[in-house]
Amino acid sequence: MASSAKALDGGWGWVIVVVSFMAQLLAYGSPQSVGVLYPEWLQAFQKGKGMTAWVGSLVAGVGLVASPICSACVDNFGARPVTIFSGVMVAGGMMLSAFAPNVEFLIFSYGIVVGLGCGLVYAATLTITCQYFDKRRGLALGIVTTGTSVGAFIYATAQMELIMLYGLDGCLLMVGALALNIMACAGFMRPLNMPGYYLKQKAALERSNEEQLFEKPPAEEQLKIAPGSTTNQEKTLTVKELLISIDAKDLSIQTEKKNKGFLGSCSKIIKKKHRAYSKYMNSMSEIMQDQAMVAFCIAIFMFSLGSFSPVLFMEDVAQSGGLIEEVAVIPLVSILAITSCIGKLLLGILVDIRWINGIYLYGFTMVVVGASLLLIPVIKSYVGLQILTSILGFFTGNWSLTSYITTKIVGLERLTQAHGILMFFGGFGIMLGPPVVGWFFDWTQSYDLAFYFSGGSVLLGATVLFLLTLPCWNKKENKKDRPDVHYTSNCDKVASVA
Repeated sequence: MASSAKALDGGWGWVIVVVSFMAQLLAYGSPQSVGVLYPEWLQAFQKGKGMTAWVGSLVAGVGLVASPICSACVDNFGARPVTIFSGVMVAGGMMLSAFAPNVEFLIFSYGIVVGLGCGLVYAATLTITCQYFDKRRGLALGIVTTGTSVGAFIYATAQMELIMLYGLDGCLLMVGALALNIMACAGFMRPLNMPGYYLKQKAALERSNEEQLFEKPPAEEQLKIAPGSTTNQEKTLTVKELLISIDAKDLSIQTEKKNKGFLGSCSKIIKKKHRAYSKYMNSMSEIMQDQAMVAFCIAIFMFSLGSFSPVLFMEDVAQSGGLIEEVAVIPLVSILAITSCIGKLLLGILVDIRWINGIYLYGFTMVVVGASLLLIPVIKSYVGLQILTSILGFFTGNWSLTSYITTKIVGLERLTQAHGILMFFGGFGIMLGPPVVGWFFDWTQSYDLAFYFSGGSVLLGATVLFLLTLPCWNKKENKKDRPDVHYTSNCDKVASVA
């Protein structure tokens, strides 16, 4: 296995980029273009739009909400096994959805199973890409994450053609069969470092071998050796020295296992896990004490609550307006996907400019998205919907800014935990947004109030982000910190720290 220093920023790393790009394309192609399947499910099951919208919201939100669990799986088992397992979940969930008798079953098979599989693919591909790249990590991650947008662009048109040729069930079966190629992509994910699970197994195996070396010889062999021989004395001395060199922790564990048995070892494991979880929760609470981090979490939640609705409802909006023939030519979901891909790349380049503030750039994109959502009920032509869809797609590419902004707020050491918190809020907003919009339509029989709600939510999140990150807040904090410098008494210093 090649050393990690030689493998960074080139060589096999570009193979990792290609297979990670393909894995995200195959996994997220259908979920990101679920707006094409949504009208078909409405006709097939004759359920309300709010109820049917849970399928699309869960497949996009479950993976984000479960991102801490997905990351833990990658850390313990490695990117390759997790990607193989996720390929089985994505393909199996899509094929199982072809036989769904009702929306409730579809929520489980497509929403939860496929959603969790996509979350595992996302965590595995990003983790192994970061391992192979250091100086060019931003470029590599940008290429990998565009796989979701390219997949949505391709699958939007492909699924419409497959539905026309083979029906909804045949389309889901063929898309699920394509998703099996995720396991082929996993075969190229050669690990640089051994995952945590294998390291534990290796340590346990080495410990068992050492215990066998330290075992006493049988009584018959002891009798064969003469009591006055020098070899026997040398062997006993070496064995005593080896026994003394054993770690005291291992001895205490062995005695506890003999005395207390199974219950004693379980209680010790529970205490150890409790300490780890309490330490993790304390670090999470420290992250959430930052005012900028709280503002960013609120902005992510409000943005996800309103901005994901066009992905699911734009095709139905066009069809409800009598534009069925034009929709069949160029799906709005395809336009949204390709402009989102462009937006991810260009916004990622803009945020690297020194004089551009990443938080304010993100807030500006939220303002544009909110204003565009408010204009959707006003536009009555298909060309106008295409223009608004292009604007929405470009500025919803601001997901590429989240890691950069999070690093600026909490630092690189806490990036993983803080990013997990943000993805939780984002996934929660994505899960709630489309069902709320669908319920508005079921209540009013129109999308006008629904998109007014979505646009207002995004603008409210932008307002909170701008207000809580104003420079005046930093000045107030600096003024509060200045008197601490003049303290000379140790008691005053301790009190100020407390």
